[in-house]
Amino acid sequence: MELESVVERRRSIRKFLARDVENEKMEKILECARLCQSAKNRQPWRFMVLKGEQKDHVVQIMLNLFEQNDIEIPNYANSSKNSARVIKEAPVLILVFRQDDDDHWMTGDLLSIGAAVEHICLEAVNLGLGALWIRDTVYTQKEICQSVGCESMQLVCSIAIGYPAESPNPRPRKPMNEILLKAK
Repeated sequence: MELESVVERRRSIRKFLARDVENEKMEKILECARLCQSAKNRQPWRFMVLKGEQKDHVVQIMLNLFEQNDIEIPNYANSSKNSARVIKEAPVLILVFRQDDDDHWMTGDLLSIGAAVEHICLEAVNLGLGALWIRDTVYTQKEICQSVGCESMQLVCSIAIGYPAESPNPRPRKPMNEILLKAK
């Protein structure tokens, strides 16, 4: 598929078919992320692919947050209930980590990881899949990191991947004149 077409067709998919994603497609997706540019070529990303019970355990960790009576949950965190439902339905979840070793590189690392995530989302479209970039894992990142054995890393986000069961219309975008700044 032409790059412009892939970019135009990319959508945040929240409904997936009950169909496994072929290993070959996952390998291509991860290879696109591996080849992504990064600040100072640090390649700060680490990926973990979860399916089945491992993926569902992350869902349960996210939902357990709402069963705790001893913490106050900010209103904006309520979206993680829906994100947990999406993860449960998707056949694949990629956890995206940053090696948490040097805060001096935090901004560059997070920008680099964002670029790698976008490579994943675009390659998913290219392969006939759908993806949802999820940040709601932040509210339970410590528990998720512990459960998958990555306590020394920062869980930056996750990506649900599968065959789309929906074809949403494009979301509104700001016009060019609102986003393009001009120098004085």
